[in-house]
Amino acid sequence: MPASVYVVSIDPQASTVWWANRITDLPFDFSQEHESPENLQVLKDAGARVHVIANQKGGVGKTTTTLNLGAVVADVLKTSNKGLQHVFIDTPGSLQDENLLLEALKFAHDVIVPMPPEGLAFDPTARTIQKVIVPTGLPFKVVVNNWDPRDGTADLVDTQEYIDAQGWPRAQTVIRRYKVHTRASVEGRVVTQYPKNRVAMEAREDFFRLALEMGYGGRA
Repeated sequence: MPASVYVVSIDPQASTVWWANRITDLPFDFSQEHESPENLQVLKDAGARVHVIANQKGGVGKTTTTLNLGAVVADVLKTSNKGLQHVFIDTPGSLQDENLLLEALKFAHDVIVPMPPEGLAFDPTARTIQKVIVPTGLPFKVVVNNWDPRDGTADLVDTQEYIDAQGWPRAQTVIRRYKVHTRASVEGRVVTQYPKNRVAMEAREDFFRLALEMGYGGRA
């Protein structure tokens, strides 16, 4: 049966490739296409919904978001026989590779912008949205990512208020920071493969909630 989810990396750093290659039982199809982004046309022509994960600031959690969203959506659709339904694209976190991001956006149906609750992320995120995403006319949502509840809510609230003040659409789901996410790439896991314990369940639940909020449970 053809996979219902396809994950693509167009980031030349290829951190997604390193992670994906360590996963024994990859729950989705995967490829690296930074040298041939035109191949994304084939995936869009197959009738899939294409979701780009973008922020030109590095270290905001694009790869983690891409792989884990792909995993939870694949899990939801594992009994589907409708073929390819969703494509998730991990993009470069740098201004130097803006051409690759722009190429991916040509094939996208929507954009997810991960943004950690850190002041240093505000300006790069604003540039990505205002200079790159908004001119495309694509729908997008900013997702507050990597928030540590142990730090209290001050940084989270400040970040949410900043996003709202810019008039950007904001996901209600917040992706919390867990050590299990940090270890996942080394251990060769995605969120649906975490050990069955309370913390891992909460970590999984964040991505399931985001997928549900974004409407990624099937064809739109």
